[in-house]
Amino acid sequence: MPSKKKRFDINHMTPEDQLKFEIAEELGLADRVLEGGWRRLTSKESGRIGGLMTRRKREIREEALTDHASMD
Repeated sequence: MPSKKKRFDINHMTPEDQLKFEIAEELGLADRVLEGGWRRLTSKESGRIGGLMTRRKREIREEALTDHASMD
């Protein structure tokens, strides 16, 4: 049975993929992702992106809660 490889498509990204790619750009890794997909990155680089995504999501969530609380 042929394996299905998920190719990176910059034109069809989920919001999570957009955040992931934005962080990759900030780290200077976007060219490698565009050339060979996410598998082109080392586990250390992928882990760094994952950690920053977690931090960024937490910040967004906290900001949304703060904004919501100030509206009450």
